[in-house]
Amino acid sequence: MKSAAQSVSVVLVTAALWMSPQPSAAGGTATWRDEKTPPARDYQFDGTISRPVLENYLSRSISMEGLLNGRGDLDDNIRMLKTTGAKFIGRSLCLWGREADLLHNLERAKQQIPKVLEADPDMILQACVFEIVTKQVEQVPVPDWAFTALGQPVEKRNFRYADMLYPDGRRKDQWGRDASVPDVSRPETKLWFYFLAATYIDLGFEAIHFGQAEIMNGNDRDLAHWSQLLDLVRAYAAKHARRHLVLCDAHVPSGGLVRDGKLLLDFHSFPLRIKEVPDKPQEAVLEVGFSDSIYGRSKGGVTPSGWKCDHLPYLVELDNWGASRRPGEAKAGGIWVWGYDEITWFAHQSKEYRASWLRYARDWVRKTDPNGFLEMPGSRTMRSPLDGKRWYYANAPSEAVPDGLGDEEAIRSIWAGEAGGK
Repeated sequence: MKSAAQSVSVVLVTAALWMSPQPSAAGGTATWRDEKTPPARDYQFDGTISRPVLENYLSRSISMEGLLNGRGDLDDNIRMLKTTGAKFIGRSLCLWGREADLLHNLERAKQQIPKVLEADPDMILQACVFEIVTKQVEQVPVPDWAFTALGQPVEKRNFRYADMLYPDGRRKDQWGRDASVPDVSRPETKLWFYFLAATYIDLGFEAIHFGQAEIMNGNDRDLAHWSQLLDLVRAYAAKHARRHLVLCDAHVPSGGLVRDGKLLLDFHSFPLRIKEVPDKPQEAVLEVGFSDSIYGRSKGGVTPSGWKCDHLPYLVELDNWGASRRPGEAKAGGIWVWGYDEITWFAHQSKEYRASWLRYARDWVRKTDPNGFLEMPGSRTMRSPLDGKRWYYANAPSEAVPDGLGDEEAIRSIWAGEAGGK
């Protein structure tokens, strides 16, 4: 970490270079833009990613659950992403179970990804490998290359659901009948995860969210299995990814996955952990230390790109998980926000309150922990039993998105007001 004096020196040197005439490619001099025009943000990387570039992406992150698996109007979503200046498109392929539909969903994503990237080639699209596997996985054939990569004998068969589960029965049927949490130490689980990750990379995804990684490592306390899997995924990305890199993250209530001083993830992520204010109807705030919030707790070490940090940059998001038995009411307990999950509580507020709350949350996170970044809400599943609403869209309302809540302007305004603009 730089000292305060070093940081000031860097700023002064940078400013001097910015204002001074610089050599041009033709051998003369070129004068930069005047001091009131901020430099363009850098989104360039290949093989590795620097901390400044990573943070540029995280500062323009938006959750677009289902963008590439049939959720919402693709054309209007692309328009919104361009209008706001979004660069990191979280959960854009977000498949929870239902593996029987996997190949169909992958084919649709293959057709749609070029259209998204044509609008902005700098965008990073994120896919998900979640903490769920269902019996439907037995309808998916294992490709030869997956066996080979994992050092397993090649055979003609489909994936085996039972071989992915904890042998002692832990977390079996946690998500419903024949829908369980996989054990990352099992060879079949690694085979499945590697197949998904490599397939996503081939399609053009440059980021993968590995869900609740810490409920899958009950038999991997030294993280040897997660390390092996992520090393294999990164080796594949180095050869096949668009820019020879895949950014891996996961929800980390412990603060991160570190093995022998090395960070296993490229950045961390976690829910915002919003705290309701019971004596102020429907209001809510952020607070260090509330529940298992990550503020100030992101672990450091040597990153997969080779740079060191005391605290790895992270995203916090408006998460979804359902509704309590007391939707819309205070004091439902736990991490409920007025009886709802985070995104559903947010969607129930007025447009004006949502706009002011997003600005508050972005500012609070940045001031409280400079390693943290707010991931804006763009598209997200919600659970609202009182009015039957099932999805949140930030899009401006239109014929294409009649249920749009119009938060895209608030997002655009917040980002446009930051140094460096869009």
